Amino acid sequence: MTTQGSVHDCNSIPRIALHGPGPAPVPPEVLEAMAQPVLGHLDPAFGRIMTEVSEHLRTVFRTTNAMTFPISGTGSAGMEAAIANTVIPGQPIVIGVNGAFGNRLIDMARRYDATPIPVTAPWGETISDNDIADAVDKSGAPVVAMVHAETSTGIAQPLQNLRKQLGPDPVLVVDAVTSLAGSPLEVDDWGIDVCCSGSQKCLSVPPGLAPITFSARAVAHAAKRSDARTPWYFDIGLIARYWTHDGGARSYHHTAPISMIYGLHEGLRLVLAEGLEPRFRRHEEAGRHLQQGLEQRGFRLLGTKATRLPQITAAATPPQIDGPEVRRRLRKEHALEIGGGLGEDADKILRIGLMGHGATIDAANAVLTAIDSVT
Repeated sequence: MTTQGSVHDCNSIPRIALHGPGPAPVPPEVLEAMAQPVLGHLDPAFGRIMTEVSEHLRTVFRTTNAMTFPISGTGSAGMEAAIANTVIPGQPIVIGVNGAFGNRLIDMARRYDATPIPVTAPWGETISDNDIADAVDKSGAPVVAMVHAETSTGIAQPLQNLRKQLGPDPVLVVDAVTSLAGSPLEVDDWGIDVCCSGSQKCLSVPPGLAPITFSARAVAHAAKRSDARTPWYFDIGLIARYWTHDGGARSYHHTAPISMIYGLHEGLRLVLAEGLEPRFRRHEEAGRHLQQGLEQRGFRLLGTKATRLPQITAAATPPQIDGPEVRRRLRKEHALEIGGGLGEDADKILRIGLMGHGATIDAANAVLTAIDSVT
């Protein structure tokens, strides 16, 4: 028995153009891959898919780290796994905060009994490398955590030179949930030790997996945390026996989300078939086209041209425009989803995503045309 208004089957699920801060549109090839027969999580055929997923993730992260695989959970699970395996109870962690997800890192660190030392910048601005390095020097923090692409503001935090400022000692943790496969990200060259992401953004796979990579130094650091308590589910040492297994038999840790991993496998194949540099250019061209169009219509964009992400645009609405009403009408009249803001000015901000499969000039034009019709 079903109640009035319930979804009876998949054919009654509305078709929505996803152009909010996530999830991104999913290409049909990924959906078809996810519809394939389910294998057991220790089946040799599935093991070969797992191996390829790890290999492809290394290429996309631009790393040689052996410990590279997806956490079974959304991007926030990847963030928590990164924090859970690096912080030490009672010790400081320096965290860059210029938006909502920097604050989320602080919340997570506190829950693991670390002492967060926030280094802040106003929302929409970037954080100084010197300020981060000074905080490390003063506190002796063994870990630094940064957000590469702040989804709440659409701002890219430059990380290319941070390691030079920090020196070799602190473990550098980076949230790249929104940047992976959409903006340049160089895990090895930038000296990043732990980098986490999510399947639902520029990879164009449904939500449910959190790609993550750990450097050898981060693995050694995690192993030495004898006084730390890591949740069993996020214990990288345990998960690695299932995912990396050093050529031997995989050791059961949890029942992996088989169909999601099929989808990630196909999504990564599409990323690599396109090529990372062409994919970055595609995101750049689509995002800048959208941003130019929004500015022409009186929207004020957060950040500067140099710091704005192409894949997520945060735009302050003109005084005469009601942001929540625009979003409601876009959903109702155009079957198009965009996001609202986060924080104090949530109702005055629109966040528009052109990510993965949805990062095209045509999509940008469709969003602009729809906005014109409701404003």
